[in-house]
Amino acid sequence: MAEARDFLPAKLICGLIASSETYLAAAEDELVSLFGPVDLKSQVFPFDYTDYYAKEMGPGLNRRFLSFRELQDPSRLPQVKLETNRLEEKLKQKFQSPSRVVNIDPGILTPAALIMATAKNFSHRIPLASGIYAHLEILFRRNSIQTLDWTYPDFRRETYYPFLLEVRKIYLGQLALLNPKRS
Repeated sequence: MAEARDFLPAKLICGLIASSETYLAAAEDELVSLFGPVDLKSQVFPFDYTDYYAKEMGPGLNRRFLSFRELQDPSRLPQVKLETNRLEEKLKQKFQSPSRVVNIDPGILTPAALIMATAKNFSHRIPLASGIYAHLEILFRRNSIQTLDWTYPDFRRETYYPFLLEVRKIYLGQLALLNPKRS
């Protein structure tokens, strides 16, 4: 019988989608106040694989990823998603918009995978708590990324990969400092 052990701490990342740098910067400021300093920020990528958010948030959407320095207990992912949902509403009010101005997708990076949080159920998603599900987005294989049948189209974009692999490198270094015996 396998012995249950504490989870390794995970690396929190957030994907932001918005139509302007002003909204992205405001979201980043609020996220830093919730989760601590950012240790890596991606370039801005065009979010043009779908028009899913265009009706609500307008045209010309972009995506940026943020990685947070402080490692998190992976079991907090549902709570993090609920906090980012509240933050989306707070930013909507701040900018006096009738709809969201930013979409915030939190996830955790582990040595083997990137797992995003979602409130949308689907056959491959695992219920966590409080109406939040885990969505296994990508797998890490040595120094490469493996997509899955259900990987979102924009996460299949190889231009994201250098950022995600760099976050993983930082994270593995953090784990080695926490437990030198494992490295």
